[in-house]
Amino acid sequence: MRVGLTGGIGAGKSAIAAIFSELGAFIVDTDVIAREVVAPNSDGLREIARVWPQAVRGGALDRGALADIVFADPDARERLNGLLHPHIRRVALEREAGAKPGQLVVHVVPLLFETGYDRLVDKSVLVIAPLEQRIARIVARDKLDEARVRARMAAQIEPDRARQVADFVIENDGNLNHLRDRTAAVYSALQGSPTAI
Repeated sequence: MRVGLTGGIGAGKSAIAAIFSELGAFIVDTDVIAREVVAPNSDGLREIARVWPQAVRGGALDRGALADIVFADPDARERLNGLLHPHIRRVALEREAGAKPGQLVVHVVPLLFETGYDRLVDKSVLVIAPLEQRIARIVARDKLDEARVRARMAAQIEPDRARQVADFVIENDGNLNHLRDRTAAVYSALQGSPTAI
C-alpha cells in the first residue's frame, strides 16, 4: 500500500515519518528527493537556471533567492512545481523498489493535495498542529523571520480544507507520547485497509 503523509510546514511530518519507520514502514521523503533533483548538473537545476538565472550561483541553487521569488508570486510557484514535480515523482516511484513485499510505503509529501500527488496514493494521512507552535518551530529550525514563515504557510492548503479530504488526521499537540500513540493507531488502521492498486 502506498500512503501519502502531508501537513503544513512545521506541523510534524518528519516526526511522524520517523515513528512510521520505527513501526516498519518504508519511507520515501520527497523533501530529500526535491533537493536531489536540483543538485549541481541536474536537469532540474538547468530548468530553474533557464527560468530564474538569478537563483543559481556558482553552479548551485541559491535556495533563499528562489524561495523569495516563488513565495512572493503564485504564478512563479506554480511554474516551479510544474518543472520539478515530474522529476520528484519519477525518483519517488523508483525509490519504492527498495520496499519489501507487503511493507507499507509512506511518501512524505508537503504539497500532497496541492500538486495532485494524492492521486498516486491509496490513503492520505494529514498531520495538524496549532499555528503558533508551527511558526515557532520553523523560526527556530530554519532561522526565518515570521513574515517569511507565514508566506510559506499561505502557499499551502488550508488545514481545515486538507482535513476534509484526508483519510486520516493526526493531531500533533507537541506531546511526543501522544504523537506516538496516535501514529501507531493510524499505522494499525492502514495495515488493515485494502489497497486501491
